[in-house]
Amino acid sequence: MTRNTAKLGGSASNVVVAKVAHGLMMMTWKPTPVPDEEAFAAIKAGIDALPPGVKMILNSGEFYGQGFTTANLELIARFFEKYPAYTDRTFLSVKGGGVPLSLGVDGSRENLRRSVDDILKALRGTKRLDLFEPARRDSKYEIEHYAEVLNELVKEGKFDYIGLSEVGAETIRRAHKVMPVAAVEIEVSLQAYEQQTKDVIATCKELGIPVVAYSPLGRGLLTGQIKSRLDFEEGDFRRAFGRFQDDNINHNLKLVETLTAVANRKGITVAQLCIAWVGALGDHVIPVPGSSNIKRTLENLSAGDVELSADDLAEIAQLLETYPRKGARYVDGVAEDKLELWN
Repeated sequence: MTRNTAKLGGSASNVVVAKVAHGLMMMTWKPTPVPDEEAFAAIKAGIDALPPGVKMILNSGEFYGQGFTTANLELIARFFEKYPAYTDRTFLSVKGGGVPLSLGVDGSRENLRRSVDDILKALRGTKRLDLFEPARRDSKYEIEHYAEVLNELVKEGKFDYIGLSEVGAETIRRAHKVMPVAAVEIEVSLQAYEQQTKDVIATCKELGIPVVAYSPLGRGLLTGQIKSRLDFEEGDFRRAFGRFQDDNINHNLKLVETLTAVANRKGITVAQLCIAWVGALGDHVIPVPGSSNIKRTLENLSAGDVELSADDLAEIAQLLETYPRKGARYVDGVAEDKLELWN
């Protein structure tokens, strides 16, 4: 089975990965975590579908667990303990640098080191930490500070490559001058495609840096299976997001309905259409949908082979203009909706 592929950037430019990556966050960051065997089967299926020499990006975070714990990393460790032969077939990207047990950020040298060490401790030596990225910007520190600390950690062998998360175009330009950026992670979807997003994608293309596009399915909205915020179990953080509030979701679902018609004509699912659209934004754009079951993993992965014509893209652009997202990416009124800039 052949798959489209992409390359990473910076000192990782020799690493070939699947065009569609695998996000693991919702395996553990919800009130009822996915059972190990179900999660393992979903991860394994995606890797097994790839040709030799192509790695699957597994996207995780230090805090991807209820109460901001290392539950996701512990799940990964258990997976590789059971399937050690898969370690070299994957590329593990982990966000960190937060305040333990909270969503706060702390860009100090001490906390960045603590974060990386805690990630390694949770992995228990089962898998190399391929890439580390600060999850959010700490406004007390400039990019040069981050570069100094992260470059030190790479030289010490803590991890191999440096990434950035939720940053703007000018930040990326500054970072590119002082450290080898292997990837930039931001949210990209038909529910998250503002001018700042377009600027990041264009800048990364110019600089030869891949964009790891998380939530290409709009936190589940673009699958067509979410009709109300109450469809998420009680305690799921997505219930609070602006785009899922009653007045907003009714508007946002109109886009899903029209996209479904386009997908039906092409003989694919609406989820595949949305993932393919993100991938069509550039050879350097790598969609990262999440999945906890085999069927969905393979469906998502096959979206990397879907080709959208110029007419398809024009039609989707018109739909996007007609039905722009209502409600915040996160919680209405929270500044985090804007990419943090180190300008």
